[in-house]
Amino acid sequence: MSIQIGTAKLATGGLLALAAAIGIGRFIYTPILPPMAEGLGLSKGEAGLIASANFLGYLVGALAATSPRLRGRPRAWLLAALAVSAATTGAMAWPDDLPTLVCLRFAGGVASAYVLVLASALVLERLAAAGRPGLSAVHFSGVGTGIAVSSLATWALASAGLDWRSMWLAGGILSLASLVTAAWLIPGEAPAPRPQRDQAPETATNARLRLLAVAYGLFGFGYVITATFIVVIVRGAPDAAPVEPIFWLVVGLAAIPSVAVWVTAGRLIGVLGAFAVACVVEAMGVLASVVLPTIAGLFLAAALLGATFMGLTALGLIAARDLAPADPRRWVGILTSAFGVGQIVGPLVAGYGFDLTGSFLLPSLAAVAALLLGAGLALRIDRMRIA
Repeated sequence: MSIQIGTAKLATGGLLALAAAIGIGRFIYTPILPPMAEGLGLSKGEAGLIASANFLGYLVGALAATSPRLRGRPRAWLLAALAVSAATTGAMAWPDDLPTLVCLRFAGGVASAYVLVLASALVLERLAAAGRPGLSAVHFSGVGTGIAVSSLATWALASAGLDWRSMWLAGGILSLASLVTAAWLIPGEAPAPRPQRDQAPETATNARLRLLAVAYGLFGFGYVITATFIVVIVRGAPDAAPVEPIFWLVVGLAAIPSVAVWVTAGRLIGVLGAFAVACVVEAMGVLASVVLPTIAGLFLAAALLGATFMGLTALGLIAARDLAPADPRRWVGILTSAFGVGQIVGPLVAGYGFDLTGSFLLPSLAAVAALLLGAGLALRIDRMRIA
């Protein structure tokens, strides 16, 4: 019983860490973007630039956090990253100039990546060692939980007549509260690393992994346009605008169980098969966001986005570990880099594409094509056989 309680507390600590740094610190920008852009007179291109700065920071942070040169205790780095995430989120309430906003979001992106990598390392290894790997779904549900909480918080503040600056400040306070609780729930001593085999992966395996990295990068590009601008898209639909805050809440609620659902699907039809199906489902949601500008169509887009993006994240990393058991850390880093490049490019393409065409249609169709291509690559990898 004590082991069960301990692992449940640990998984809850991971949930809170991801809720603070990813669900709030990384994604609260989406519901705040419309009033913030209006208040500061930001173009869609400038809004995309701010988003891409955060994703660039995430890429830099992920590479740094997975580097073997990282020294010190992982828990100390985790708590420091959570503090930086909370501080940079709250600090977004004050600047009026684009360079400062870009720098703050970049720093927040670095911190969020550190939290994801280190919290997952501290939590998932312990759950596996305790024979409770199923609780990893609780850990990853933190992203959806944070999105849902940020949606409710921004909605409440908007209803009270408060502006976008108050929303950023509230996000920082919520993240700080999560830091205090996560520090209590996540213990410090990390388990000894598993010994890695010396032999290098075979050439055929490397070819599959390279294709997987491309597919994962396409997913990064394909999801992020809708994830960044869905509330802006909703605001442009007259029928949907009155219930605007509900759409981001739907994304978060759909994301909470998504990892458990897609990991289960991976066990039934294979990880790569599940990845392909999830890409197609997400492509349907992205398409719905621009070709069905009704309340029903936009709710469908929000639900499908939330139901897939964290599941795809988990499936891609699981596939990398399955294909590269001798060197999983290197290939997880490579996939993270490919994903990071995709989600850096996405908001820039969407934002400046809107400025040029007055619509998110063409950028979103490019995202749909990227997701379908990613699905095709996953199926191809699944059919490839090691010689």
